[in-house]
Amino acid sequence: MSKQELRLSRSVSQVNPFRVMTVMDRASELEAAGKKIVHMEVGEPDFTTASPIVNAAKMALDKGKTHYTVAPGIFELREKISYHYSKHHKIEVDPSRILITPGASGGLTLLANMLVSPNDGILTSDPAYPCVRNFIHMFSAEPQLIPVGLEQNFQPNVGQMKRYRKKNTTGIWLASPSNPTGTILEKSHLNEISEWAREERLHLLVDEIYHGLKYVDDLPSVLEVDENAFVVNSFSKYFGMTGWRLGWIIVPENYIEMANILAQNLFISAPTIAQYAALASFSEEAEEIFEQRRLEFDRRKNFLVEELKALGFYTPDNIQGAFYIYADISNFSKNSEIFCRDLLNKYNVAITPGTDFGEYKAEQFVRFAFTTSMEDLELGVERLKTALS
Repeated sequence: MSKQELRLSRSVSQVNPFRVMTVMDRASELEAAGKKIVHMEVGEPDFTTASPIVNAAKMALDKGKTHYTVAPGIFELREKISYHYSKHHKIEVDPSRILITPGASGGLTLLANMLVSPNDGILTSDPAYPCVRNFIHMFSAEPQLIPVGLEQNFQPNVGQMKRYRKKNTTGIWLASPSNPTGTILEKSHLNEISEWAREERLHLLVDEIYHGLKYVDDLPSVLEVDENAFVVNSFSKYFGMTGWRLGWIIVPENYIEMANILAQNLFISAPTIAQYAALASFSEEAEEIFEQRRLEFDRRKNFLVEELKALGFYTPDNIQGAFYIYADISNFSKNSEIFCRDLLNKYNVAITPGTDFGEYKAEQFVRFAFTTSMEDLELGVERLKTALS
């Protein structure tokens, strides 16, 4: 019986594969064949979820907390997130503006449904998290890529936004700290962008899912300068709850009703057990664990940056957040995909090609994630030395 070819949505033809998942699949094949793989490709902390969170989940299960919650999430968790912004950013965010989502991806899905229409243009940086472009494509809209390089800390400025803006531009989507570069938007920079967006009547959305994982004194939230900005955040990275699929968004007051309606229709509610577990992530015990892990990430970062530089990679001097190094491979290759493929297949080291993150000089860069143990990072460096010699 022949396969029936059905017509797919026109918008999905623009959606690119998530190349890091392809790398992970190949790494799994090699591991199944008995190879020891050094994983520096995936943006997932190697630490298991902190025990206070796991214990809170067990207690919630024992209490029968297994039903749907209200669409925006349990009030206790939204209240704790509100206090988190008060404590760390000195701003008041009404809990009604906070919606708990199935991961940051669920939050981006909701916001894209609310803010993006077919044929709209959305300004975003290149390189950037690949799913951002794909979300925009899914709505038959146009990602308007702003090329950013090391000389400008891999973050776009207002001058570039003016240059790359088109008649159909309706919004700006940025990230701080950025994936894949680990760079941040400082408060003055956020303020300039916010003022221009307001003048031009463009919505401003900032992905802040790596907040907490910082290596600088100040990592501002866009809400410190613009209460009308849209924010996406997550319990996956700093809080170490990747598999729990839990995130949150913050919307301006006049968008609360529509955000709730979309949440009801898109996912009913975020995972109940994950929400009750996440309540414990704001406890003193959990925060001590997160701080210890942040310091360990900082130690790994310092080690890997120095080793990569010694090997001949060009890397930023000031990685300000997240757990990535976006490294220039010009000394070794002109094709990041072949470079990464050979490194994995021949030397059992998994990293991600720059082509996963955009178009601008993508063949020139690769991303290292220091999300594995120091022992494995040391092994990875030794294998890199062998490969590059």
